[in-house]
Amino acid sequence: MEQRCEVAVLGLGAMGSATLYQLAKAGVDVIGVDRHHPPHTQGSSHGDTRITRLSVGEGPQYLPLVRNSHRIWRELEALSGESLFEQCGVLVMSSHPDYDPLDPEDFTHKTIELARAYGIDHEVLSAHAIRQRFPQFSPVLDTAIGYFEPDGGYVRPERCIDVQLRLAREHGAGILTDETVTRLQPRGQGVHITTDKGSIIADKVIVSAGMWSSELLGAPFEGLLRVCRQKLFWFGLQDNASFAPLSPSFILTHGPGDVDINYGFPPLAGEGSMKIATEQYIEASRPETLNRTISTEEEQDMFQTQVNGKIAGLTPRVVKSSVCAYTVTPDYHFIIDDHPRLKNVTVVSACSGHGFKHSAGLGLALAQRCVHGKSDVDLSAFSLKRFSTMV
Repeated sequence: MEQRCEVAVLGLGAMGSATLYQLAKAGVDVIGVDRHHPPHTQGSSHGDTRITRLSVGEGPQYLPLVRNSHRIWRELEALSGESLFEQCGVLVMSSHPDYDPLDPEDFTHKTIELARAYGIDHEVLSAHAIRQRFPQFSPVLDTAIGYFEPDGGYVRPERCIDVQLRLAREHGAGILTDETVTRLQPRGQGVHITTDKGSIIADKVIVSAGMWSSELLGAPFEGLLRVCRQKLFWFGLQDNASFAPLSPSFILTHGPGDVDINYGFPPLAGEGSMKIATEQYIEASRPETLNRTISTEEEQDMFQTQVNGKIAGLTPRVVKSSVCAYTVTPDYHFIIDDHPRLKNVTVVSACSGHGFKHSAGLGLALAQRCVHGKSDVDLSAFSLKRFSTMV
């Protein structure tokens, strides 16, 4: 069966659900397609919680997107009655023997400098202040430094996706789930989308398919995008564990190497556990062969290398674990641009592991770009042109 629409959004995770909602809200005739039934655990947009903060150490180009996202999540909460954004604060810390307080590349320092440059409310904390306010971080060294942003916290990814899809449907969006897009072809002034169940003719297409993007988009994306397996762990709490009444989300750099950094969240009420995770961009995977099972050895290694002696109040017992996939670019920044070979196809991938905090704002920007030809937020930093030697 062939359907027609003004815009088709392919992939309904973080970016796709936000874009679908904003397009439908604007009165656009839009259809969204996903190979699974979102929100789901097969892509990049699951795991109960995702950190959000205004001072994004990755660069100032993200600040307008995350500001808009915070506002939109509050709007979505009012519309849905769901709790989506917990403003518990974010604590970014550096604590390791080789810590150099003059190192401009230190992630905590970059975060502090960005906050100062853009007037973001924050505090710079000493090791003593960190220990006093947040007992779970009592193991930090005396030389540690912390950045605390009270307006940050975490969002609930599955809830955010579900709410935006429900509201999109209420605004008239068509949503096709458990349907896989297999091919994109020009058709007159539009695009012909072939799926395993039928076809769609759309005036414009937005591809936000995460780890399935490169196969669908072809050149040059198969050479630009890598899929990296990420592991999430929820460690049990000790019986006598002490946590601040309002504990923050956190990012902890505890050594000089890329592997010496973790992030996590406050223990959630009634769960008896604390989520902690790392990021790795060395080993690449393929969607069809991604290992979704975390071994006992991986659990033990995570505790010994990332938890023991670094975060207090946790046991080695893993209450639950999960695997998700980050699809990353060579410079770890977003790609948001027109497809160089497929007319009327916009690519929104990859979001390189730090996309969810920006997703609601990016959905709005993409809808504006689609309807008006430009967005209120400058997206030029995410152009394909920066990879000109590879495209």
